Parts: sequence; structure tokens; C-alpha cells
Amino acid sequence: MSGALEARDTLKQLKVRKDALSTLTKGHAGGIYNGPMFKRNYVDSAEYGVPFISSGSMLLADLSTLPRLRRSDAESGRLSYLRLHAGMMMISCSGTIGRMTYVRPDMDGVWSSQDVLKVVPNPEQIPPGYLYAFLSSRYGVPLVVSGTYGAIIQHIEPEHIADLPVPRFDARTEVAIAEKVDAAADARSEAVELLQEASNRLHMRLGLRTPTPVSALTKPDVTAVSSGTFRDRGDGYYYSARNAESRRAFDAAGGNRALGEAAEVFIPGIFKRLYASDPQFGSPYITGGDVFELAPVSDKFLMKRVAAEYGLLLKKGMIVVQEAGQLGGLIGRSVMVGSYLDGFSCSNNMIRIVPEDDIDGGYLFTLLSSEHGVRLLSREAAGSSIPHTDELRVKRIQVPWPSRKDREDIGAPAIRARELRDQACVWEQEARDMLEAKILGGE
Repeated sequence: MSGALEARDTLKQLKVRKDALSTLTKGHAGGIYNGPMFKRNYVDSAEYGVPFISSGSMLLADLSTLPRLRRSDAESGRLSYLRLHAGMMMISCSGTIGRMTYVRPDMDGVWSSQDVLKVVPNPEQIPPGYLYAFLSSRYGVPLVVSGTYGAIIQHIEPEHIADLPVPRFDARTEVAIAEKVDAAADARSEAVELLQEASNRLHMRLGLRTPTPVSALTKPDVTAVSSGTFRDRGDGYYYSARNAESRRAFDAAGGNRALGEAAEVFIPGIFKRLYASDPQFGSPYITGGDVFELAPVSDKFLMKRVAAEYGLLLKKGMIVVQEAGQLGGLIGRSVMVGSYLDGFSCSNNMIRIVPEDDIDGGYLFTLLSSEHGVRLLSREAAGSSIPHTDELRVKRIQVPWPSRKDREDIGAPAIRARELRDQACVWEQEARDMLEAKILGGE
């Protein structure tokens, strides 16, 4: 509440016009809405389903793993207005309140849950990017969160933010701020296309077959293995049809090399989380789940000596892979560390892969983030409740190792995608900095 009172006082003293948020939006229910409670019927096929985003997945950089809501339900009169369009903004309105993201062009056609509050700017009244910059700024977020109600599971409703005051500056300033937000959104969408291009090159150059969808595999999954092979692992999932298919695909590509020979591979040990009260003596600490977000932030700073001693610092060019969690979740999924994450400290539940250079880094990321790569990484995990991955087993994974030119051609789009995502974070922050500077200036 103190943050909201300070924000309101600052805006009250600001000598510019302030418009109520509800006067700047348009569309369903006036342009500020969440949605009804409904039964979620999920399907596997893209033909019969649409990508479905929730408050827990709205900040993910990679939306390719979103579940699919049954299309007939999504396109019904009751839920059709929950479809997202570029230029909208989403605000988490249940549980953790106030997480926000700007709807990018690549998110057009995704459906959202009732736990996400939608704000649809009216371009004739305000540049959408400018409105997002304000709502996600240090003045906007406290005002949004101040409407929270509920004891155990907190919520906000559209009426709680309808009268939120939005400062209006000259058109030139608002457009300049909006252009940076829109440029960031376009860069992130282009990054998605580049990663798809890298994946296409990978399959074409290595002759990899498209993996069979899990839903199309024969059930029950029965596999026969030799006794010599079975001595290495005894769990059925390791030998399942999906994993066997991916192993055959990598073997058929030829030129295999152990991952531990192609790059440095290590998993940091368990450590005690000792945080520094002064940021200059620590590095921002994030969890394995945070790494997959568009622009992770943290108010916790792990002491530098702890981060250095246990090898927890993230460095540009590194690839990190989720090594623990439920099978079918984030486990086995990869992120390429760019300049934005460089210097963060991260949980020990992430495998660190350090390539020799960006050429190998782009290739390895493309390979390991493919469906075949995810399957072969996740199958190395073991454990009943929360599976964990063993470092030595990851090092032994045999991966295709084509010529350096092929590795460069395959990985180049991925490296460019990483740079675009880093630049998007810079542009978005610059937009907020410009806005906050205008407010502080009291103009």
C-alpha cells in the first residue's frame, strides 16, 4: 500500500493531464476484462486445439510448449473473446498479482485463461506501447497491485483498475516511448522465427526425422532391450518408444561425439543461500524456472563468494538445462545465456554447458532444444518423486557432430535470436526509464 500511496501522490503532483484507464481502452467489456470460470478440455492436435496461456506461462519466452485448449470450446461465443491480439497487455490477476507482458505478434491467436486480466488500448486515444510502459513501470505496478483482495489466494478485478490515472504527455514523447516497446515486441517475434529457422536447418542438414508426437505413439508402450543394455538403467521410461526413436535419430545422423567432449558440462553442488543486504556484494539470484522468462528480475542478491565458489554465475555463451523436475515439464529444456542474463547467479538445478565458442554454442542449443534433444536429456533423469539428472550421464550423451561449417549454418539463426531477445530487454527498459524520467521531472 505504501508504494501505491507514493505513486498516487507523485502522479497527483504531476502537472499534466491524467486520464482514467477505462477511457483509454476499447473492446469486450470496455477493454478491461478477464473471463469466466470454465472447464479446460485439452487436446494434442493443432488441428483441434489452440495454444492456451495462463498467468503461470504468460512470461515465458518460448510458447511452443503451451497446452492446447479444444478449438470448439475456444471459438465458442462464451470464450472467443479470450483470444489475444498484438498490442494488448496481460496482467496476472490471481495468485501472484501484477506480473505483466505485452502481447507480441507471435502471440496472436493464443487464448488466455481467466487468471489473466486483459487490457486492450484504444490506439485512437493512446499509443498501446506507451500505456504498457506506464502500467509496467514503478508507478503503474503499485497502483495495479493496490486493488488486490483476498486472504489466501489474492485477486484483482477489472473494476479495481478502471479508474487508475494514466499521465499524458505530448504526442512526441508518448510515441517515442511506444516505439521502443513495439520494437521490443517485434524483436521477440523475429527471434521466434529465427529459432524455427535454426530448427529447420538442423533437421535438413542432419537428415533428422520429425519426432512422432507422444499422442500418436502406440499404447501401451512396450519395448524389448538386450540384457547387456538393461544393466545400465532399469527404469521403463529410459527405454520408452519416444526416447528410443530420438536415440535412433541422433545415431543415424552420424559423426557422434560425447557431449562432454564437445563442451564443458557441469552441475553445481548444493549450497547454502547466503544473500547480501547490499547489491554491490552480490549477484541477482534467480531460480531454474525464472531463466525461461522473457526478462527475469530478482530482489535477492546471492553473495559473490558463494556464487563463485559453487560455479553459480551465468556467463554469456553458456547453455543452461533444467536438470530436475517432473518429466514432461521443464526438465531437459534449454536456454542460451545472452548479455541480459550474464552476471546473474542461478540455482544449482541447472546443467551448465559451456561451448568453445558461439558457433558451437548456437549449434548445441539448437540441437539440445529440439524435441529429440529434450527427450534424450530428460531420459537421463532418475528418481521417484522429483527426478534429478546425473552430471556424468549427461556428459556421456552422444550427439551428432557435423562439420564446423554445418554447425555454423545451423546455429547462426539461434545466435541472432539470442541477440534480439537481449536487445528487446534493453528497449523495453529504456521505454520505462524514459517514462519514469518524465514523471520525476514533474513536467
